Amino acid sequence: METIYLGIVIFLFVLAIFDLIVGVSNDAVNFLQSAVGAKAASFKTVLFIAAVGVFIGAALSNGMMDIARHGIYQPQHFYFAELMCILLAVMLTDVVLLDVFNTMGLPTSTTVSMVFELLGGTFALALIKVYGDNTLGLGDLINTDKALSVIMAIFMSVAIAFFFGMVVQWLARIVFTFNYKEHMKYSIALFGGIAATSIVYFMLFKGLKDSSFMTPENKHWLQENTLWLLGLIFASFTVLMQILHWFKVNIFRIIVLLGTFALALAFAGNDLVNFIGVPLAGYSAFTDYIANGTEVGPDGFLMASLQGSASTPWYFLFGAGIIMVYALYTSKKAHNVIKTSVDLARQDEGEESFGSTPMARTLVRFSMNLSNSVSKIIPESSKQWIETRFRKDEAIIADGAAFDMVRASVNLVLASLLIALGT
Repeated sequence: METIYLGIVIFLFVLAIFDLIVGVSNDAVNFLQSAVGAKAASFKTVLFIAAVGVFIGAALSNGMMDIARHGIYQPQHFYFAELMCILLAVMLTDVVLLDVFNTMGLPTSTTVSMVFELLGGTFALALIKVYGDNTLGLGDLINTDKALSVIMAIFMSVAIAFFFGMVVQWLARIVFTFNYKEHMKYSIALFGGIAATSIVYFMLFKGLKDSSFMTPENKHWLQENTLWLLGLIFASFTVLMQILHWFKVNIFRIIVLLGTFALALAFAGNDLVNFIGVPLAGYSAFTDYIANGTEVGPDGFLMASLQGSASTPWYFLFGAGIIMVYALYTSKKAHNVIKTSVDLARQDEGEESFGSTPMARTLVRFSMNLSNSVSKIIPESSKQWIETRFRKDEAIIADGAAFDMVRASVNLVLASLLIALGT
């Protein structure tokens, strides 16, 4: 019997390899779209920067896989055999689902996929258990509070990102206009300081907060000195950006490439649970069963051990980093997903891969009506001044780029700030 479950664990890790490949193909758009769309550097350079971030993020992650261990289901009420059924169903579904979306060129959320796959698998098995055991209810088997909070956070993050993306992008245009090279004599240093500080803050408190070298003492020191550190970083970067600007260095390009590295780092360090969290939960369950449960059998051994947190061995993280970098360089589907995302985000008109939906048209109509309503209460002189800041015919866009550097840098800075705030 143990041999069968050993085979399942091995199969879970094989699926994890495929999941890493299709997962990176899907999520590459998250940290490559802005740099590729604005042509901040050659595609090979952007890939190299992202690959370094991905590998460092994966290798330094401490592998805390709590969502896959006890974030959705209550493991203390599931037997070993039942839990392995859930984990196997999740991995098979995840690989097929992500690969189908990648083939169609559509990016999707790997976090949403994993959470709802775990929820669906747990719900199906919970119905069977509740039917056969009247002492248990769905609330005893499903971690409803955690599942609901994760689901609500997902939908709230979409709305918050949309709102702040619209507001900050508008303010950035007011300051820099589309002809940004003519309007950044001193404001670029302040913007560069804010942007770089935001990205560094994101790297420290999101990308590396759970890294292996972040001991409780280091975390406590960072928390106690956060404001002082951020002030020092802001002042240093502001001065540095002004000096670089005097030497004719494109500050927006630096911000875009730095943001690309930061998002790649955080993606690998934190989204790793979406790809290897489930197989590692299965591996942990199997080792616990072999050590303590063989006498009662797989249908009689409860998995209470998964209630605790467990750190992932370094060789799993190192191997995952290598696979992710390989997928980033070789996956044609990743390039297809990036192309779809860049095309949808471009500033000018062009050929659309997908038609509009009634919901999208309603949103556009509502935005235009809101804009018209606000315009009626703004003084005419103010409207004329604002119009001088939004002359799209003056836009400075690199040859073949979908949008300019201002838009790319704002996207990356906002993504860093909102993810850090949400965390």
